[in-house]
Amino acid sequence: MAQLPDIYAFIPVGGAAKRLQPLTLEVSKALVRFLGRPLIEYTIIHLARQGVRNFIFGVKGYVNYRSLFDYFQEGYGISSKYGLDPRISIKYQPNIDDVGSADSFLINLEYYGLDNPVIVAQGDIIFNIDLEDLLQFHEENSAFTTIAVTRVSDPSAYGVVEVDGKGRVSGFVEKPRREEAPSNLASTGIYLFSRDAKRICPDPDLRARKATLRRLDFGMDLIPYLIQKGFRVYAYEIKGDWYDVGTPELYLQSMNRIMNSGLMNGFFAEPIYESGGSRLWILGQSQAALRRKEEILRKVKEGKIRIEGNVLIGRHCQIGDDVIISDSCVDNYCYIGDSVTIERSAIHDRVYVGEGAYIQDSIVARHAKILSTRTEPTVIMGLSIIGDNALVEKGSMLTNARIAPHTYIAHEAAIAKRELV
Repeated sequence: MAQLPDIYAFIPVGGAAKRLQPLTLEVSKALVRFLGRPLIEYTIIHLARQGVRNFIFGVKGYVNYRSLFDYFQEGYGISSKYGLDPRISIKYQPNIDDVGSADSFLINLEYYGLDNPVIVAQGDIIFNIDLEDLLQFHEENSAFTTIAVTRVSDPSAYGVVEVDGKGRVSGFVEKPRREEAPSNLASTGIYLFSRDAKRICPDPDLRARKATLRRLDFGMDLIPYLIQKGFRVYAYEIKGDWYDVGTPELYLQSMNRIMNSGLMNGFFAEPIYESGGSRLWILGQSQAALRRKEEILRKVKEGKIRIEGNVLIGRHCQIGDDVIISDSCVDNYCYIGDSVTIERSAIHDRVYVGEGAYIQDSIVARHAKILSTRTEPTVIMGLSIIGDNALVEKGSMLTNARIAPHTYIAHEAAIAKRELV
């Protein structure tokens, strides 16, 4: 793949990511575990494998900055992990307050003095886009901004573009009523800006808009402003996959859609086991990881572990007998006891699940302990989210629960409400 050293990638990571709480109460949304990796890593690697080498994280707030810098630092580690040569370079927004993702973008354009084309990608999406084709479309239309769009059945949850016959955007409506949407072309949160984008930073009208609204987001503010001012804004319909992971519901939906797609082989190579429409991936290449992998695979072949649908299991997991795992991800260092059933769920790293537990349509965050016995099984279902390091006592039944990190759920409080407990 040809290198594209001139292009920068900007990823806004601001705010408290309330839609994904309690997963984001103590860590940046960008680092929430998703199919065995931090969420933002998929964007970085997808762009880096197409030649992008310069990244800027538009971080806002201490938690976002600390989480991202401590994990990625300047980019040496992730470059080594994925064999990126030359390595990627990662920069961070200085400690300057912004009032939205577009404001963060403009701050970093000025701060780093960028005279480069910049691709912007939100931090809670996974996508497959042909960057070279996008660049060609952008240049052929002499666009100032190109919005990557995708067709959706219900545009009311997205920013929707109105285009003319040549693809030029004449209108942009954020989350319109379904019957009032100008089209079914939804913004993916991916934008390409020309190398002269920095010239709008001092625009007095834009600054006045920001001061009046105390907000400057891409969809609600910057894109409509550019259209109104006559800038050449175009819509590019992506041909690849696109997944929104911004809520617990979307997280699980996207996880299962990706596991059922060709992207899994691109992320993790071929499955280690296939049978009757079911596919199993097990991660890890060290000698210790390979021993665990062989043990799990043996149990699967002997029928002691039943795999249904698509299943991803991380490194160094121990899985007991009479276990059923269906359309789910079990992350690294997990202990899954005997007679456990996990359906359409995400079990993050270093989770302990006691024997006889039943987990369905839920997310169990890292280092949580789900205590359970055959005589007092724990049941977690109905889109429950168990926060980091939480402890759930045996015999509990949680339905549509939101459990904050470090919370102890006693048997007496087994029926949890939707609010954070």
